[in-house]
Amino acid sequence: MRTTLDIPAETLAEAQKMLGFKSKTDTVIYSLTEMIRRKKIDELKSLAGKIDLKIDIKKSRERK
Repeated sequence: MRTTLDIPAETLAEAQKMLGFKSKTDTVIYSLTEMIRRKKIDELKSLAGKIDLKIDIKKSRERK
């Protein structure tokens, strides 16, 4: 999908340099994908201790 974005040249150039990409498109795609991945990880971390799975660890490790 083609989209026009107004991204500061310095910001994009710094991201390209840090990530090692020559393409602006690759830089933007990678950056967005990474941001989404990190947000999903944060959401999962926020659930720590809030879900009671009631799993019997000893029993689940026994072989049948």
